[in-house]
Amino acid sequence: MQIRMDWRSVTFDWNRARAFLVTAEEGSLSAAARALKLAQPTLGRQVKALEAELGVALFERSGRGLRLTPAGHDLLEHARAMGEGARALSLAAWGQTEALEGDVAISASDAYASYLLPPILDRLHRQEPRIRIEVVVSNALSDLSRREADIAVRNVRPTEPDLIGRRVRDAQARLYAAPGYLDRLGRPGAAQGFSAAEFIEIDASGSLMGLLNTKGFSLDEGNFPYRCRNFTVMWEMVRQGMGIGILDDRIGDADPLVERAVPGFAAIDFPVWIVAHRDIARSRRLRVVFDALVEGFST
Repeated sequence: MQIRMDWRSVTFDWNRARAFLVTAEEGSLSAAARALKLAQPTLGRQVKALEAELGVALFERSGRGLRLTPAGHDLLEHARAMGEGARALSLAAWGQTEALEGDVAISASDAYASYLLPPILDRLHRQEPRIRIEVVVSNALSDLSRREADIAVRNVRPTEPDLIGRRVRDAQARLYAAPGYLDRLGRPGAAQGFSAAEFIEIDASGSLMGLLNTKGFSLDEGNFPYRCRNFTVMWEMVRQGMGIGILDDRIGDADPLVERAVPGFAAIDFPVWIVAHRDIARSRRLRVVFDALVEGFST
């Protein structure tokens, strides 16, 4: 026997519940409006209208942002459950298609998006011209469950239970520099000879210095006058002779303006994964793009 819901007990607009949820998660009306692609006054009216419908205050002002009231805290988990249900419905419905047309968003780091994705996407477009690709450039992991992207190129195995992945290869990262820069250094042949070299760090953690020091280098913070959180900018600095950088050797070896800084230095292996939501099985369009990425990054 099917139990029917008493819809008369639902006395509020579900869209306004979404406005409440996103505002609570983003911490301000302005951030929530950007996330939902709404005007901030429109979003503010939706939140106010929900408060009036429910008869409770959900937020209070806190500096430049908003803070949940006790009632808002109590209702937030219910709103999150609604949001998860809406996402699940959207994913299931969106995946039920066999048409080879429509939009697919691919998330990749700026280096992969700039140097490795273009020929793969060009071949895909020639084969399936009605599929439109959006490239989401991010060095952070995109949340595929929240549809920040449909498919991601990652260097870590997916751990979320609703994601699937294919490990396509073990890539190799090497140290590169411009020939003129190596000439100024005197072209040292071993790691110990780079104590006066400049390196370009790719994040704020100091992980590159720590990694290289385990490989025979003897470096300190003075060897890292530049820090950059964008691989393509880092790579341009390397190409212009500003220092030594590390990158996937499929990119580095193909660039005529640089060379391997330490030819005998052992490469640093890292995996390449193509990752998607498991609902990809319901969409032929997504499977075609997924397979194209697997093929392109495998070779």
